Amino acid sequence: MASVVAGALMTGPVAVVLGVVGLRRTRARGSRGTQLAIAGIALGVAGTLAIAAVVIGVQLPAAAPRALPLDVDAPREAHAAQLVTGHCVDPLPSGGDVDEVTVAPCAQPHAAQVVTEYRFDQAAVWPGQQAADRRVSAACTLTPDEIAAGVTAVTWAPTEQSWKRGDRTGLCLATVDGGGLTGSFLDGTVVLP
Repeated sequence: MASVVAGALMTGPVAVVLGVVGLRRTRARGSRGTQLAIAGIALGVAGTLAIAAVVIGVQLPAAAPRALPLDVDAPREAHAAQLVTGHCVDPLPSGGDVDEVTVAPCAQPHAAQVVTEYRFDQAAVWPGQQAADRRVSAACTLTPDEIAAGVTAVTWAPTEQSWKRGDRTGLCLATVDGGGLTGSFLDGTVVLP
């Protein structure tokens, strides 16, 4: 009986322990209560699973990478999902899925800078990789002066795997062949090589 009460109160592990103890006692004595013990164990398992689901549901968003501050004073490794508009990157990872990058101070030579972000709706359904790439690319525009100076845009869209982890941000980076940028595109202090 105590196992059923503990299970109803959502104290899963306690209900399981009490149910196992009750089941052993009823079988050893040949007395009634076996069904109550089994019900208590079932409620305890269900309660334990519910508690685990809540803990995982709370921990997963908390485990997502947090945005880095813009004032990076030395190169440091980061997840691409931690970048925001204004971060400078050196070196620029070559094609494919981008996960780890090196964020560098914009005052030092760097290969590229995040100049815009495209945010998908948090409730959006995965659109497919090509559609995600197109949306981020469409939001990535450079000024005519930047294009004339040889600046090109590189876009990073969420992948299906990063989407499942909650990534809903695409990035647009401005770069030039060979890198060697200093300063920032955002405040007009960029110096092209």
